[in-house]
Parts: sequence; C-alpha cells; structure tokens
Amino acid sequence: MKHHTTFPLALCLVLANLGAGVGAWAQGSAPQTPAKACPAILQHQFSRLQDDAPQNLCQYTGKAVLVVNTASYCGFTSQYQGLEALYAKYEKSGLVVLGFPSNDFGKQEPGNSKEIADFCFNTYGIKFPMLSKSVVSGPGKNSLYVALEKATGKPAKWNFHKYLIDRSGKVVASFPSSVEPEDPKLVAAVTHALQ
Repeated sequence: MKHHTTFPLALCLVLANLGAGVGAWAQGSAPQTPAKACPAILQHQFSRLQDDAPQNLCQYTGKAVLVVNTASYCGFTSQYQGLEALYAKYEKSGLVVLGFPSNDFGKQEPGNSKEIADFCFNTYGIKFPMLSKSVVSGPGKNSLYVALEKATGKPAKWNFHKYLIDRSGKVVASFPSSVEPEDPKLVAAVTHALQ
C-alpha cells in the first residue's frame, strides 16, 4: 500500500519537473530583443595600424562614424589635432573617428605601419582608431571607400577627406580636405548624426 501512495507522489514530482522544463523551453523560445543589425556600410574588416589585429567595423554599430583618409606629410596633417579634439569631445556621446592612412595623394604617407603609428601618437597624441595603410582612391581602393563613394557620389580627392555615417548606418555627409574638424558645418553634422 505504501508503494502505491509514493508512486503517485513520485509521478507528480516528475510531471512538475517536466512542466518546469517545458516552461523554461517556452521562455527560451520567446522572441528576444534582437541586437542591432550591423549596417551594410560597416560590414568590412581591416587590420589595426598599431598591431595588425583584425578589426570588424560592425563593432561601431549604433555609433556615428567619421571616416578620414590621413597622411603624415601633407599640408592638412595638422588636422589630426582637430580630429583628436573632436573625438575626445564627442566619444562619450557615441562618435568614433576612423583614420585610414593612405599614400594615394602626393605620396605623402610613405611610412610603414610602425612609423605611421609612432608619428600619430608622438606628434598628435592620437587615440581614435587608426587602421592599416590602404588604397582609398582609384583602382584597388579598399571596400569601405568603394561603398562610401557609391553612397555619396563623391570620391576622396585628397588627404583628409571626411565621410560621416550616422547611428543608423546611413552616410549623411562628405567633406573635402579643406573643411577642418572645427568647422561649424562639420561639427553641426556630427552633432546631428549623434541624435
């Protein structure tokens, strides 16, 4: 008799556990809030300037991104200072500046990765992300610059050309080299892209 009274109890415990498992399974299959999808414009990978570590630009999803092709020996090289100041001011608000050293214009970036990285840090204290030297103009340009030119219809024509991508991944502005990082038009575009 005792056997018969414990059997239903054991059965109840099994069914209770089974029910809990089904509940957990149902919870696990409930729709989750999806992570923000990486916009097409950021679906590129490059090596980091300092150490060649691979960098997927999708890590900047949800941020405003200012993309700049840089050179160490150009009349516009002093813009590094303004770019770093802009980055320092708006980084906590969601801005990232991405530097792409390039030797395409006037052969003004002849150095290797270590030389460029040392110059950027020692001369201008650059802390914003810098990617390895690449082609940004003409045949063989890197995949991001192909996409930026397609989105704006404006190719980079010299060092320190700037493209601005908003938080949603839309390319919203293109600025020629002559537009400095402190220019009110550029600052206004950045603050708007951060909203």
